[in-house]
Amino acid sequence: MTEEAFLTGRPLRILRLLHEEGNRASVFTLEVRQRELAAQLGISRQALNVHLRKLRDNHYIRTGRGFIDITEKGLHALGISISPAFVFLKISPLKRKQAYEQIFTFPIQRVFRVTGEMDAILVIDRDKLEDALSMLGNVEGVLDTRTYIAIQTLK
Repeated sequence: MTEEAFLTGRPLRILRLLHEEGNRASVFTLEVRQRELAAQLGISRQALNVHLRKLRDNHYIRTGRGFIDITEKGLHALGISISPAFVFLKISPLKRKQAYEQIFTFPIQRVFRVTGEMDAILVIDRDKLEDALSMLGNVEGVLDTRTYIAIQTLK
């Protein structure tokens, strides 16, 4: 079975839940009892163990007593970069709603609406930055962009 075929359905759902519930470090860590995690997923603890073992054997997670870490490989499988690019956008107030609707379809991790000189910050995986910037060039209402690439996570 290829890794791509393996990471579908329930294993992918487990990986997403671990990411959403975890705390970010260089990995996402979730401190949870397997009984609680199984209940959240609506499966038995034994079934959860089978899926966790597959995720662990394929290096998507690390497990220990009372914790589960999503590894960099697991984050990458979810489309999440640990060294992202940040794109700051200035958007015309008259075109803001339409611009956001278009931007939400782009290959981005997160979008933050902010106050100040810029209107939004996009968090983008570095591997997808070129595509996203190309797509941004076609969005009516985007007045200015500024791109910053993370070179190191300090905390």
